Amino acid sequence: MLPAPSAHADSIRAQQWALDALHTDRAWRTTKGDGVTVAVLDTGVDGSHPDLEGRVLDGKDLIGFGAGKGDRAWARHGTAMAGIIAGHGNGPGRSDGVVGIAPEAKILPVRVILEGGDPARKRARSTRGHALAQGIRWAADHGADVINLSLGDDSKSAHPEPAEDAAVQYALAKGAVVVASAGNSGEEGDHISYPAAYPGVIAVAAVDSSGTHASFSTSRWYATVSAPGVDVIIADPDRRYYEGWGTSAASAFVSGAAALVRSAYPDLTPAQVKKLLADTARDAPEGGRDDARGYGFVDPAAALEAAGRLRPAGLRPVPAPHGKRYFGAGPDPLREDGEPAGWLAPAAGGAGALLLAGAVTLWRSSRDQGSRQFR
Repeated sequence: MLPAPSAHADSIRAQQWALDALHTDRAWRTTKGDGVTVAVLDTGVDGSHPDLEGRVLDGKDLIGFGAGKGDRAWARHGTAMAGIIAGHGNGPGRSDGVVGIAPEAKILPVRVILEGGDPARKRARSTRGHALAQGIRWAADHGADVINLSLGDDSKSAHPEPAEDAAVQYALAKGAVVVASAGNSGEEGDHISYPAAYPGVIAVAAVDSSGTHASFSTSRWYATVSAPGVDVIIADPDRRYYEGWGTSAASAFVSGAAALVRSAYPDLTPAQVKKLLADTARDAPEGGRDDARGYGFVDPAAALEAAGRLRPAGLRPVPAPHGKRYFGAGPDPLREDGEPAGWLAPAAGGAGALLLAGAVTLWRSSRDQGSRQFR
């Protein structure tokens, strides 16, 4: 993979094609996400980043070891996802840096996984397999309106974990919208990815700037909608910007879209938000839906317009289950009452793999020493 040409900070915004594609200019006439908290369950978030300063709340570290703030292998993936969701830019008039889809939302960081380049990652995978389930419940109990899961296990051995599934159902019942990456195994067999496949989750596939399904993006029955996942501009704790790709980014964009809806219409249930995003998606596949792109490309502006015609259903104790059973045994159905390459290390268990497949350097601050880049 060759590095992209260098770019000055003031051209970063021009390269954020996703903002135009998502019609954020129209959506922002209604809301920019004020009053909404998005939990980012990831590798941590650098709240001191200029693009995120003032947006990041005190969170939770459920790993408890590994790289720390200032280390190269700390909070890279999580910071990138937080920027996509709630970045507000920096500099005079905030004209530099990354702007997220919901720039007035708050980020609640929950560390449930380590970076691929962290030497302690193997230990975390073998001793902190409960972190994702715990993190989902913690986020739901600490004010998360939306929970972003830009991670997953899409290895050949991937299987549903009852504790994770129960945690997702707990969060949904408490009113949190749960969004997850569809998976990056599109060129390796389209393996089912969890947590994307759990009932009630908004599972997000990736497309490029022309709306074409990204070859790496997993195609499965659980895909709800698609979003930008190719050539996405991301912020990094090193104060440089990168061009990345993966269903991680797509998930973050949809979490931002859900945050906009929740900001304007806070009484809508997670099931209503999921259906709203699916019903208002544009460029729907032939037949209305397919496994590659779900119901089409998410359109937050259209969702906001349609949301004004909905009547809040009120929270239910048990969210509606997915229409299909799990592949394999899986849990019992619910009753009606009831570097970058390193970021994609396959996971056989624990919190799974980070689903941002790759990135190359776009710009580096004049304060940086040396030239480092992803390969």
